[in-house]
Formats: sequence, C-alpha cells, structure tokens
Amino acid sequence: MTNTDNPFVEELVGRQDADQDALVQHLITKLEAILRYATDREEHFEHHLEVVHPPWQESARNLLHYLALRNFDIQEVQSHLASLGLSSLGRTEAHVMASLQAVLNVLYWLSGRIRAPSASCPVDYAKGRDLLAAHTEALFGVKPDGRNVRIMVTLPSEAATEYELVLNMVRAGMDCVRINCAHDSEEAWAQMIEHVRQAQRETGRPCRILMDLGGPKLRTGPLKPGPRVVHLKPHRNLRGRVVAPARLWLTPPGVPEPDGAVCDGTLPVDADWLAHAEMGDHIRFRDARGKKRTLKVVACQGEGRWAELHQSIYIETGTVFTLHKQGTRKKSRLTSSLGVLPPLEQSIILKQGDTLLLHRDLIPGRQAKRDEQGRIQAPARIACTMPQVFADVEVGAVVRFDDGKMKGVVRAVSEEVLDIEITHAKAKGSKLRADRNINFPESKLRITGLTEKDRVDLDFVAQHADLVGLSFVNQPDDVYTLQQELIKRKAGHRGIILKIETQSGFQQLPGLLLTAMRSYPLGVMIARGDLAVEVGWERLAEVQEEILWLCEAAHVPVVRATQVLENLAKTGVPSRAEITDAAMAERAECVMLNKGPYILKAIHALDGILGRMQAHQRKKTSMLRSLLVAKMA
Repeated sequence: MTNTDNPFVEELVGRQDADQDALVQHLITKLEAILRYATDREEHFEHHLEVVHPPWQESARNLLHYLALRNFDIQEVQSHLASLGLSSLGRTEAHVMASLQAVLNVLYWLSGRIRAPSASCPVDYAKGRDLLAAHTEALFGVKPDGRNVRIMVTLPSEAATEYELVLNMVRAGMDCVRINCAHDSEEAWAQMIEHVRQAQRETGRPCRILMDLGGPKLRTGPLKPGPRVVHLKPHRNLRGRVVAPARLWLTPPGVPEPDGAVCDGTLPVDADWLAHAEMGDHIRFRDARGKKRTLKVVACQGEGRWAELHQSIYIETGTVFTLHKQGTRKKSRLTSSLGVLPPLEQSIILKQGDTLLLHRDLIPGRQAKRDEQGRIQAPARIACTMPQVFADVEVGAVVRFDDGKMKGVVRAVSEEVLDIEITHAKAKGSKLRADRNINFPESKLRITGLTEKDRVDLDFVAQHADLVGLSFVNQPDDVYTLQQELIKRKAGHRGIILKIETQSGFQQLPGLLLTAMRSYPLGVMIARGDLAVEVGWERLAEVQEEILWLCEAAHVPVVRATQVLENLAKTGVPSRAEITDAAMAERAECVMLNKGPYILKAIHALDGILGRMQAHQRKKTSMLRSLLVAKMA
C-alpha cells in the first residue's frame, strides 16, 4: 500500500494544508492592517510633506511608512514568514511599501487568490539604494575610488600652521574635515580651510569642510584658582637617579619657546635682566619651600635663554632670581622677580555618598570644608554655566558629570541651588574640574539649539564651510532656527548635519528629520560619546541601531563618530575591540576619526578596513561573496 493509499497520511497532509491556509490568511490580515496604517500616516502628515524639499519627497514618505510599520510588534509575523521561505521584512527600511506589497502578493498566491492591483510604491528596492547614494553624494561629494564609506577627520589646531599635515591627511584618504567652532579662532579656521583647499588642488581629491557649532552644552563653572606655582624636576631612571637635567626656557613674557625644541618648562622673566645672562652663568634662588636652587644657562637664542635644572623645584610667581656671572666670585646685584605663572588647575574630590551643591550663580566652586576631625562642615560646591535648566530639574532627577565619570541624584531643588547626592564615583574619589560636562538625561530641558556664540560663528561658517554641524539638537524648532539663520546669510544651500548626542535628540529624531528635510542636503551624526552619557552605556548599542534604521528609512547618510580607532590615533597601536568597531562602521556612510599624533596611520588603517568590509556588508545585508576558506571543504 502506498502513502497516498494510506488514510492516516492523507488526513495528516490535509490537516497540514489547512493549518498553512489558516496561517497564510492570518499573515495577510496582519500585513494588510499595517499597509492601511502606513497609508493613513502618509495622508495624516501630508501638510509636512508639502514643505519638504523636492529631493526628499519620496524619502520622507518612506520614513512615514517605516514609522508606521514600527508601531507594530511583528516578531511573530516575521517568524511565520520565515517558516514559509518568505522575506521576514528584516531589511525593509529603505523600501517599506514595496516590501510589504511584495510579501502580500506571494501570500495571496499561496492562498489561491489574486491580489487586487495596488497603488505604485514611491520607493522600490533599487530606488531606495539609489536615493541614499544620491543624498550621500550631495552631502559629501563623489565617493572615493575603491571605497563607499567616506572618512572624516577632526582637524587639530596644528592644521592652521602645518600645511604638510593637511596635505598628507588628504593623500591618506580623508574625504571631509571637521572644524570644531568650540576651539581656536576665526583666523585659525580660515588658515585651516585654505590649507584644505590647497591640498584639494594639489592632489585632485575632493574634501568637504564641516564646521561644528558649539551648541548649548551644560558645563561646570569655575573653581577657586590654585596657587601660581609649578613643579619642575630633572629626568630620573627607575632607581631615582638623575639621568638628564630638566631643560627650561627663560623668556620675556609672551615669547614662546622655539618650534621643535625639547622644553620641560617655561619661566617668564624681565627682558632687560635676562639680556645680561650669558652661556655658563648661574641663576640662584630659593624655591617655594625655601630650598636653595641653581639654574645654569646653557644657550642663548634670540631674546630667550636655555637653562638646565639638576634638582627638583617648586617655583612660584614672584620668586627672586639672582644672576651670577661666570668666572667671578663677587656676588652680582642683578636680581629680578619671576613673572606671572598660570594658576594650578584645581579640582573637587567627590566620593559615593558625598553631597555636591550645584549653584545657578557663577560663584567659584570649592572643595568641602572639614573640621579637624575630618567631618564635613560645608559640602563641596560648583556652579552651572546654564542656570535656566534649574526650572526643568525635579527632585529624583539623575545627573552625570564629566562624560559620565560621576553620577548623582538630585535630592533637593531651590531657586539658587540643586542639592545632589553622589551615587557613583571611584572608590578613592573622582575629580571634578571646571568646564566639565553636566548631563540631566531624564529631565526635559528647555534649551534652544543656537547660542549667541553660535550665531556669531555662523557668520563665518555660512561663508566658508560646505556643511554645518548642529550640536546638541533637541527639538525640531532647533533645526528650523538654523535653517532660517542660514537663509538670512544667503547660505540656505549649505548641508546640515544633525548631531544626535542627547536623549531628547534621539527621542525626537523623526521630527528632526522631517523638519531638516525642508532643506538639502542633510546628514546625521551619531555622537556616541555624549549620547552614551545621556542614554547610559548599556543602551548605546541599541540606540545606535535605531538611529541607523530611521536614517536608512529616510535615505539620510549617517556619520559614525567618537572613539573610532582612538587608540591607534593616539598611541599608534590599535586595540582588538576598536578594529572590530571600525569594521562595523561600514554600515554608516561616513566615519569620523578624532585628532591624534598617529592620525595618518589611523586614516590609512580605516581606509583599508572599510574597503575590505564593503565586500561583506551593505547596511544590514550580508553580501555573500565567495570565501577562500570555503574552498577548503
């Protein structure tokens, strides 16, 4: 008897067919509901679409479709689709409606029905890929040979004076430079830009210029200045023996040490007195501890003098120097006082359980006051540079300091002070200094996107930059304000890069994108440093993925930033983890490197990594090229 003659087998096959029919109908019902909701969302936001710049029209509609899709939890649907050998919609970001309709067409065919013709999709698979490529080229220029992903590099201050550095960076593969408006001056920026333009002409390689506006960043206020004293010492070996004297530059105030010179410290002294010092002379003094010390003049260079130090000193402003001429026993009367030294940078030591008072007034901060037994009489205090946030912070709010190195909870709120209990710090205490980050990740802070300094800087940026970076963007109004300011300066065509570095900015990303699509071109930077502080390091990977998905749905190019190959750029040796991180950065359209003494080595390494990885990965899709290791089988 054959299987077809077996009643049991026939019953089993019939039951399986009925189960599959029911499953197919269930999936059709689910996906049709999603399709209707996506269409409804597009109609609901039609007024937003009317003001979207023409190149973004199809992309904006696809973004709305993707947002509609992600309103549903379709994990079970995905599992069932995969069991039928169909697309599980896991890579549908760039072409949502086309993917939904393609899967529905197959499900209808499996059910024995023909699906009614549907409206044409704004974006199919090929169109989604082409739109992202076009928007990326509009933002960053033509892609480099052999690599799809662009490389951006933050320029160091030296780029204003060292043309060869900029030229070599462009030759190594840099496609875009980033100039941080929080540092340097307009004169330095102008020189950096001239060097980039000159390098472009010399190499024939395009290189876009991004200028980052500083943005409204919360920081700690000033601390009471420390003493104007400096500790200088000779070089010793591991046994503590002096192997080389310290080399000091004695100079009239404002005269820097010569370029390239080895210098262990600079001491400002009177120009007329210093002119009498010659090679072989000695300079004697008592340091801040009252110890007798001597410097030996070993060279004269212009207005300055080089001197050697063989003993450790603590030297302070006003120290009296006496010049002893070589070859004479008679005490010289040529004396002078040491000029003004910079004050020592102070810090507040905070341990878990300590109280910190955060003041709205910019009064100098200080360490906690203690009695003779070490008991705290008055807690430590420090100011906040943006006191307007006090109105938005409530009791129980989490606060993080210095890139998340310390964490606290607000225990009391008044008009003038936030009383903060430190809940996380190093066991021996963490140092909090002036001008360090303050984050209130769970508080809805009403902070505008452009500061007064940003508006001043924008006058320069609008004239000279290709792209404008909007730092600490929190709400759509921030984007609209920047667009209007650029239009005022006849620079509405400049590209805008939204830097997502706050929890609010991440949560508002769909609205930020739709608003930013009023101008063209556009990009998004995942600023992983500040973002990790805001959302918590344990959520950073998840949040980063969601940003990538939303931007792919909008066909908006993404810049992956912060700590990419940082060890390599700073020390010349990469960590294993950062090589893997750089490889995964291929999913973005641009990767940003920060400055460092080994930046050229980092650019070369990243260029190679990205070039190799594009044969394996495109966005979320694994590219199945042939593998050499497979031939071993």
